[in-house]
Amino acid sequence: MTWVYIILGIIVVWLGALMFLRRVWFYRDPAREPESRDGVIVAPADGRVVYIKRVDENSIFAEKLGEKIPLPEITGCDYEQKNGWAIGIYMSPLDVHFNYTPLPGVVEKIHRVGAKLNLPMLDVWEYIRVVWLRKMVDMFARRYHLENERNTIFMDCGGIKMAVVLIADKFVAKIRCFVQPGQNMDYSQKLGFIERGSQVDLVIFTDDVEFDVQINQQVYGGQTVIARLVRSLECDDDMLEAV
Repeated sequence: MTWVYIILGIIVVWLGALMFLRRVWFYRDPAREPESRDGVIVAPADGRVVYIKRVDENSIFAEKLGEKIPLPEITGCDYEQKNGWAIGIYMSPLDVHFNYTPLPGVVEKIHRVGAKLNLPMLDVWEYIRVVWLRKMVDMFARRYHLENERNTIFMDCGGIKMAVVLIADKFVAKIRCFVQPGQNMDYSQKLGFIERGSQVDLVIFTDDVEFDVQINQQVYGGQTVIARLVRSLECDDDMLEAV
């Protein structure tokens, strides 16, 4: 009977660890400060960089599909800005799931798109590869990327326009949004929260940016510098002093 108790013990420990991860560790809220404040853009979320792509005439080219994906299919709505760059960050269940302001600015508008059924981002092998082996796969323009629930926060950062797109995974019941239009935001202030695995896309509507990160690199929301502004486009003093 000894082996029965051993198996039961293992099951109890495994269930306890799982409950801790899902009910406690997952909701942790660490303090975050940017590594620099000198004309930089910080990660809007914890996770691994899944793509960095050019936005050209309101679309992004998907090499795997051999076609252009209209940007409104990702952001959920059209926008007056048409060119720039987009970076995608995959948040595994092990990452902090709060989302942060990448650059001080003002929230212009928020656009939410619901979904009757959220699609899974990864199959079982891809999940193992990404979460446990820390090897990224090509996730751009998959069905979930275009069809799942999303909440897009458009910001004006002293003349630099941005869109932070929070995308839900299969088991996510709701994306929580903490901001409203007209609200001033400083570096690393919280924008929202997504449960379980999910993805955050950051669209930067300017060509004058240089990226400091690479695909498959781990970044930390509100902290890791992911890009730097090439020209001296700075936020207004009132934005930088926002609380």
